[in-house]
Amino acid sequence: MAVEELQSIIKRCQILGEQNFKEDDFGLFQIAGQRCIEEGHIDQLLEIMQNEKNKVIIKHMGWNLVGPVVRCLLKNDKEDDERKVYFLMLDLLVKLCNPKELLLGLLELIEEPSGKQISQIILLLLQPLQTVIQKLHNNKAYSVGLALSALWSQLSLLPVPYLKEHVQTDEYGLCQCCKALIEFTKPFVEEVIEDKENSLENEKLKDELLKFCFKSLKCPLLKAQFLEQSEAGNDPFRCFASEIICFLSAIGHPFSKMIFNHGRKKRTWDYLEFEEEEDKQLADSMASLAYLVFVQGISIDQLPMVLSPLYLLQFNMGHIDVFLQRTEESVFPKGLDLLENGLLRIEDNSLLYHYLEIKSFLAVPQGLVKVMTLCPIETLRKKSLAMLQLYINKLDSQGKYTLFRCLLNTSNHSGVEAFIIQNIKNQIDTSLKRTYNNKWFTGPQLISLLDLVLSLPDGAETDLLQNSDRIMASLNLLRYLVIKDNENDNQTGLWTELGKIENNFLKPLHTGLNMSKAHYEAEIKKNQEVQKSEDLCSITIGGEDLPKMPPEMQLKVLHSALFTFDLIESVLARVEELIEIKTKATSEENIGIK
Repeated sequence: MAVEELQSIIKRCQILGEQNFKEDDFGLFQIAGQRCIEEGHIDQLLEIMQNEKNKVIIKHMGWNLVGPVVRCLLKNDKEDDERKVYFLMLDLLVKLCNPKELLLGLLELIEEPSGKQISQIILLLLQPLQTVIQKLHNNKAYSVGLALSALWSQLSLLPVPYLKEHVQTDEYGLCQCCKALIEFTKPFVEEVIEDKENSLENEKLKDELLKFCFKSLKCPLLKAQFLEQSEAGNDPFRCFASEIICFLSAIGHPFSKMIFNHGRKKRTWDYLEFEEEEDKQLADSMASLAYLVFVQGISIDQLPMVLSPLYLLQFNMGHIDVFLQRTEESVFPKGLDLLENGLLRIEDNSLLYHYLEIKSFLAVPQGLVKVMTLCPIETLRKKSLAMLQLYINKLDSQGKYTLFRCLLNTSNHSGVEAFIIQNIKNQIDTSLKRTYNNKWFTGPQLISLLDLVLSLPDGAETDLLQNSDRIMASLNLLRYLVIKDNENDNQTGLWTELGKIENNFLKPLHTGLNMSKAHYEAEIKKNQEVQKSEDLCSITIGGEDLPKMPPEMQLKVLHSALFTFDLIESVLARVEELIEIKTKATSEENIGIK
């Protein structure tokens, strides 16, 4: 019945002629054709489509059947012979139908699915889509842009494989789609290369390809994990990245050109949409590109050998900051790798302080601190710490001094502050061993820094347990200064400022220790009274209740806190003892001289 109905509609349309086709005719053709598919009359439908007399009707109306045919192919419940017929139908529709209408129909189909069906329909329709676009001679650039945008939007919904096993299984088909997408794009890139006249349409096509390349650098390549170099040939994301970078060079935007344009007032991109969105939208893409070239070594041979390591570091610091501001576990480690790559190229103490006037040179160490303190993965926390130390090592003395002040004021983390104070101690030690004084870590400049270090954030009310790492590091630094710097030499300026240090640091610390110990001893006593019952109870520390826990565990926590206070108190006593011994010895020496 459906076949007869379709044949009746076709006969009527043959009589009418293509100029007289009405909207109702299109609808009736679609309904009848779809019924043929639903009722399984696919061989008869294929014969109708292959009939030369029906060519004009199929050209104008056939695109309505693409959807039903494609949906049948996606079901995967058909026999091989049936699937063969459906593929023949699809090929015939692509060959005969109006390419403009067919393009819109194919894009609608691509935008429909979700989940694992996204890759299935993309892999099915990429070749037909490419054929249709190549048949369009007017506004081809617009059509290419429309297609690439739709494809990228769908692919960006797929999860990017994180582990090697996930890449190999490719559950959602992203890796297959990346490979197929390269083959889809190649003819249009070749078209740009072959057009020697640089026509307006060719420039528009370049712009569309440029947008696609940068979108691809952001997704999936920003999150993509790459296999070891030994397995590079089997790495789908590395192959995809290599092709994208080759495309950029082919359309006139090689990576080396971007480097030479870096930092100039003139924008790298002439296209208005890029110019307006460059800082926001292209930041991730440029960071991804820098990582691919410098860390993964893709197309690095295109870089001029004349570029200095410091220039390359300056170029990459903004990209490193972009990575470190991200929170995905697959993204911010790339910033650590890119930073390491840049820092290892330059000598220790060669990074001049004025580089810290560039925003990214201060933002990167602050980003490292964020990773060190907030990242749940221990290996990444440790690597961030190592990178911060490496960065400190590369700065000159004034740069180190400036960075120390910045991080002491901004880190708000006792462990990080202790790390910085240990570095200050190391720099003072290096300065005292030199034949000439380093003005940044001796005398007045050092005193200004010590004012930040040898103090309590909230005086005697400071939470000593929370700040114990910083306090211990400060006491150890003070002990070192007392031992190494004689009062008569006073190279560090310590002895001149001793009264201020006692008032701002040592005395409030004594008071704070007495208050804290009294509080915790009272909590222990309270705990011991409660221990007779089996109820859970809470501990109040710094005005906040800790989560409820068994009394035995509470007691361990309280005794651990008291142990920390005893440790601080013992170091404090030793520091005061050394100050007294040194002061007394100097007084006796001065009396002896007189």
